[in-house]
Amino acid sequence: MSGLNKGVGRVEVTLKWDPAPAGAPAHDLDLVAGVFAAGDPHGAPVHLVHFGSRSPDGTITLHRDSRTGQGFGYDEAMTVELNRLDARYARVVVGVAIQQGGGRLTFGDIANTGIRVREGYTDLLTHDFADVPGARAATVVEFTRDGADDWSYRSISRGFDADPQTFGTLLGSTVS
Repeated sequence: MSGLNKGVGRVEVTLKWDPAPAGAPAHDLDLVAGVFAAGDPHGAPVHLVHFGSRSPDGTITLHRDSRTGQGFGYDEAMTVELNRLDARYARVVVGVAIQQGGGRLTFGDIANTGIRVREGYTDLLTHDFADVPGARAATVVEFTRDGADDWSYRSISRGFDADPQTFGTLLGSTVS
């Protein structure tokens, strides 16, 4: 990117879903972000950000976590400050994993799922997981460094038949 185009700087990723029906185990979906090194952008993540954690440098923070999907609008929120990420990082992948504690759940089992990636007041991407109904986890968006300071994004809807722990190891891969 050149000239007056700044690329993507600071984004908010938000996730929503409807609660489980009465009497059923709670539906617990989690935002997950993987940060990848410039020297190995498709290898293992340098670090993962998910519930109960943040990036060591504070550039990626999950600041709202829901275990039930109850509430109005978006239930989970993560801030990704790409403009502050160290130059040794070249790629960030964000996805969603469904906790499997109440039995096998897929996106097709959960009503009104949705994710939104937004910079300021501009929606960069929205997704409803309808294209991955049999998946237990899915990637949604990939941010890549273009040159020294500019970041771009693209949708990467890819479903995985994986539990949250395994998804963390697959997040940046090109296979599902």
